[in-house]
Amino acid sequence: MSLHLKTQLEKIRACRLCEGQMDRPPNPILQAHSGARILIASQAPGNKADRSGMPFKDPSGSRLRDWMQISEQDFYDPRRVAILPMGFCFPGYDRNGGDRPPMRICAQTWRTQTLDLLTNTKVTLLIGAHAQAWHLGVRRKSSLTVTVRCWKEYTSERIFTLPHPSWRNTSWLKRNPWFEQEVLPSLRAEVRGALAP
Repeated sequence: MSLHLKTQLEKIRACRLCEGQMDRPPNPILQAHSGARILIASQAPGNKADRSGMPFKDPSGSRLRDWMQISEQDFYDPRRVAILPMGFCFPGYDRNGGDRPPMRICAQTWRTQTLDLLTNTKVTLLIGAHAQAWHLGVRRKSSLTVTVRCWKEYTSERIFTLPHPSWRNTSWLKRNPWFEQEVLPSLRAEVRGALAP
């Protein structure tokens, strides 16, 4: 790992910018290595990830690994997979029991300079509307469904637009069977290629 990235990760893990603005104390959760070939740009850690200290250490992580057809060992190897959420800390729950949006100051403070240190990325997964909005900007479509539906527009850059793998999105997956039929085979092929020796 580069010294610059190591220093950056130490600063992020010590960050307390959001202290007092969330239900829990700050607990930045991410993984990165300058050699990582896959970048997962997600929303923010959930409750179980916050408790375990590991990104996607919950049922949504199991679903995401299934989508990627990747082992847990490879998924949690930062030399292979970087996981850089839009917010590094669990933001707490909203009144409906869903996760609150990631804290904006997190991406404003850390994102660009951290991404610049990930120099070996071959494939990027943009998971959810927050990551898609930040990374795609004006190229993002009118809704998450339309952005994911137009996935082929981004694959020349080896970017995949995905819904969140949360079990709350099971009905979305049932309403949009094209996702599993069209997107996942291409995603899996790109992941295999990126991780090949």
